[in-house]
Amino acid sequence: MAGKATFITIIGFTLLFMVAIKNFGRISTDSVGNMVNYYNEMIAHNIAVSGANLASNQIFIDPTWDDGYSNKSFSGGTLNVSVQNSTGYKKIIKITSTGSYHGASNSVIVTLSPSKFSKFAYFSESEGGAIWWNGTDTVWGPFHTQDVLRAAYRPVFFGKASSLKNIEYYENKNKNKHKPYFLGGYEPGVNLPLPKDAVDGLETFADDDGLKFSGKDTVYLYFVNDSLKYKYSYSASYTTVYLPTAANNGMIFVKNSVVRLKGTVKGQYTVACNNSTASENGKGTVYLDDDIVYNKDPKLYPNSTDLLGICAEKNVIVTDNKPNNNDINIQASIYCEKGGFSVQNYDSKYPVGGKVFRGNINLVGGIIQKTRGAVGTIGSGGSIATGFAKRYKYDDRFLVASPPFFPGTGSFEIVSWFE
Repeated sequence: MAGKATFITIIGFTLLFMVAIKNFGRISTDSVGNMVNYYNEMIAHNIAVSGANLASNQIFIDPTWDDGYSNKSFSGGTLNVSVQNSTGYKKIIKITSTGSYHGASNSVIVTLSPSKFSKFAYFSESEGGAIWWNGTDTVWGPFHTQDVLRAAYRPVFFGKASSLKNIEYYENKNKNKHKPYFLGGYEPGVNLPLPKDAVDGLETFADDDGLKFSGKDTVYLYFVNDSLKYKYSYSASYTTVYLPTAANNGMIFVKNSVVRLKGTVKGQYTVACNNSTASENGKGTVYLDDDIVYNKDPKLYPNSTDLLGICAEKNVIVTDNKPNNNDINIQASIYCEKGGFSVQNYDSKYPVGGKVFRGNINLVGGIIQKTRGAVGTIGSGGSIATGFAKRYKYDDRFLVASPPFFPGTGSFEIVSWFE
């Protein structure tokens, strides 16, 4: 009986070991299979990432490249890349890269956007001397200066801030440094000069399905939604054109002239003026004679597609006149290639209309300028003595969109990378 029990016990253990060995073998086989599948998926992913990088590089070299790759042999697998240009106002490029390797497949989607100077809330090559950013100053979007960033009493920078030169901190009598708040990060040593002739180059786009004015000393432009009124002297009558037809591509160029600008803009347009002569005759300057705003205010309508670029070879100046004696509202990205944004007679105690403090500059957009201009003077206690107070807000849409043909930095930016 004992021998029979022993025999049964041996058979039981044998069966258990056989089942265990079978399971160990299956686990080992599955592990090898899982490892092979993981390896194949990893190679497919690497092929897709490589394709996204190859396509991005091609676009950086040639912004018009959209050929993509079709069943291209790569690292033992195949690569397929498509490039899609958006038709909306954001002007983005979407790259879809798919890698395949031994039955495994993986995709990477990259969104690129042309890098335009309009992305900046504030940009300057020169800060106009020892001008300090102080505790009353807040910059809501991307900031860059080619000059020294002079900071006093903790100014706040919500977006990414950068400078070519270093930061200079204001020190009070107790030798306390007042470091700014960089909520979006700060990077020194970034070299990003303005182009030398970007405004001149915009004339080509006006000649190709845009609107151009030439041969006039002064051109008055008055936006009335999707129409534009223009004249060549203060006392003359306006002529009206329908902008979607007259400036189909959105480019309005005024050659070798002074521009007087105001109105309400519906659509996407860039107004540019240059000075094609070597003389300092004031041409290439835009005067803002009154409010220049959008038909749909992006503060009230976040999905507004109205965009305006104001590009002057020299200066953009708020006119000293009666309409501007009680604030001025500006909705645009302002670009001054060789000058700056300023107020006419900003330090005058006898402005037109008689108001020494003329109100606020309510700007929604950004300012890009060669040299920082003055808009007012400070009196005792930090109040505005003459000119205007600054009420600048960034238009967040400029992070991914830009007015037509707005001067660019010469490169693209990766807006998103999805794996």
